[in-house]
Amino acid sequence: MRLSFAGTPEFAAVALDALHAAGHEIVLVLTQPDRPAGRGMQLQPSAVKQRALALGLPLAQPRGLRLDGRWPQDAQSAQAALQAARAEMMVVAAYGLILPRWVLGLPARGCLNIHASLLPRWRGAAPIHRAIEAGDARTGVTLMQMDEGLDTGDMLLRAEEAILPDDNTARLHDRLAALGARLVVQALAQVGTLVREPQPAQGVSYARKVEKAEATVDWREPAAVIERRVRAFDPFPGAHFGCADEQVKLWRAEAPARQAGVAAAPGTVLETGAQGLLVACGDGVLACLEVQRPGGRRQEAAQWLRSPAGAWLRPGVVLPLPQLQPSVVPAAPTFKAAAPPTDNPRV
Repeated sequence: MRLSFAGTPEFAAVALDALHAAGHEIVLVLTQPDRPAGRGMQLQPSAVKQRALALGLPLAQPRGLRLDGRWPQDAQSAQAALQAARAEMMVVAAYGLILPRWVLGLPARGCLNIHASLLPRWRGAAPIHRAIEAGDARTGVTLMQMDEGLDTGDMLLRAEEAILPDDNTARLHDRLAALGARLVVQALAQVGTLVREPQPAQGVSYARKVEKAEATVDWREPAAVIERRVRAFDPFPGAHFGCADEQVKLWRAEAPARQAGVAAAPGTVLETGAQGLLVACGDGVLACLEVQRPGGRRQEAAQWLRSPAGAWLRPGVVLPLPQLQPSVVPAAPTFKAAAPPTDNPRV
């Protein structure tokens, strides 16, 4: 099939590789413009751009797609390129730009989106982070026929993936990227037979973009909530807490149930040693197991506590509390199997 493709991060690059390997003709790739990154803030190409160049695929990097928006010339150039490409379908994965109506209506078979959640749970920008943060037991990938709403289109295929107790965003991302790549290849092999299923009205939640300010550990929150955030924010933006004059990154933690009911004030150091740094929380105790000082490398908390930088921490020391209100994490909904569709149009 003649396909156009729109995506930006590694999640999308995995799907692009799979489509190319499956023999589809990728006639145009859209990705975000190069962005400054790293300590030197040098312009860096997206993962999709790197794969497109390696595969020799036509590439465009418009700053916007709205013809009446901030960058109308970019949008007009992209429109001309897409019209010339004559793709039968566009595949979209974590592109990062809203597709206006003219894009959605251009391919004969419409636009197919690879979304990393079991819709309608976690519509929006950060479904993997939010699923871990909320304590969901499972997630997955949904392929949907795109419409003008935010991840509101009809579902075509869904596949589930368990969220393991020690999953962080990086590990879960890689499994979902591979799952999405397999699912989109399967879907394109079944074009003409896929049945569109409207998303249910119940169970809708929004995965807002992750902000750096969220990553500050608030010891007033339950230990289980902090532990999930540590995993959800690995690798970005990385949970952190104040310690002396530094912000120490917290990469791995546990919230042992046996430590529930501790009477110490939140932020109080309870124990240091081979188990790491044990800190009292609003409910329970958090065992901080892997940390990183500014400019340093990740290391076991026990090793840090033996160094001059961490040796001063002793039971009774109270770590600072941020000037933030505890965040509200939405509870995971109960998922029910949808009734099989009977009269929905086929794709």
